[in-house]
Amino acid sequence: MSSSVILVTGGSGLVGQGIKHIIETEPEGSRFGKRPGEQWIFIGSSEADLRDAAQTQALYDKYKPTHVIHLAALVGGLFKNMKYKLTFLRENILINDNILHASYKNQSQKLISCLSTCVFPDKVEYPLDETKIHLGPPHESNFGYAHAKRMVDVQNRAYKDEFGCNFTSAIPTNVFGPYDNFDLEDSHVIPGLIHKCYLAKKNGTPFVVAGTGKPLRQFIYSHDLAKCFIWMLREYDSVEPIIFSVGEDEEVTIKEVADAIVKAIGFEGNYTFDTTKADGQFRKPASNKRLVDLIGPDFKFTPFEKALDDTVKWFVANYDTARTGKNKKAA
Repeated sequence: MSSSVILVTGGSGLVGQGIKHIIETEPEGSRFGKRPGEQWIFIGSSEADLRDAAQTQALYDKYKPTHVIHLAALVGGLFKNMKYKLTFLRENILINDNILHASYKNQSQKLISCLSTCVFPDKVEYPLDETKIHLGPPHESNFGYAHAKRMVDVQNRAYKDEFGCNFTSAIPTNVFGPYDNFDLEDSHVIPGLIHKCYLAKKNGTPFVVAGTGKPLRQFIYSHDLAKCFIWMLREYDSVEPIIFSVGEDEEVTIKEVADAIVKAIGFEGNYTFDTTKADGQFRKPASNKRLVDLIGPDFKFTPFEKALDDTVKWFVANYDTARTGKNKKAA
């Protein structure tokens, strides 16, 4: 890609900062490092309100992106998704429609959007794979967000069919890493447990994990996910979405997650599981066969414990500025 301008929306969040880290730290000649002639631009919500078509167009006028990685979204935890279904549906539809249409109008050579495994039907045969997205309604709890994200796949196909646009999408499984949202009231399981364990150590209180610790999940480190996005940008030109995930053989239990956090934080206090709390779904495995077949066998995921240890170290070192709920910052 000579003389490329790559615009990353949602660039100050977990995945955007992961991409920035890889672009800035991979050695010259690496498959994933910055290449001559590339200009990478990472923008957050302070730069433009992507719900607004005019502000979105002004962004394209300013930077003239040849390539776009679209990560920006209105996101929230379970409670917010259930309470504000229309808000999550409408605002994400506006954001996505504005980015897709601006990419088409401004003749961007490629656009990759980031979806979520919540786009999959609630009742579906596991493991999840790319052919199952539209086989039934998503889970009621994130009905609005999931439908808005699903529509990106529909629009990608329509733009390709009608205008020949090179639009595609990625579907990551559970992502974690530096720059995550560690807000105890509104975070995913790993950043929430990291923050909880950090406070337990700091305050000399017990570290209590909700549930039995038995459910299994696939977690992908944000730096590995970043490499997948960079690979997709450079080497993948199909409208068909791809699941970005570690293999099903790399599932870990919530107890293994909590154990690794206790070890990384150096917590030596009382550590228990509150089995009166619900576990949620036991497994939601996703197949990464398509990704592995295409990216090649040389691609290796960071071992889970190392990735978790690096995330904890980042969180402890950056506690005052991390998103912990005390300083609400938009991604």
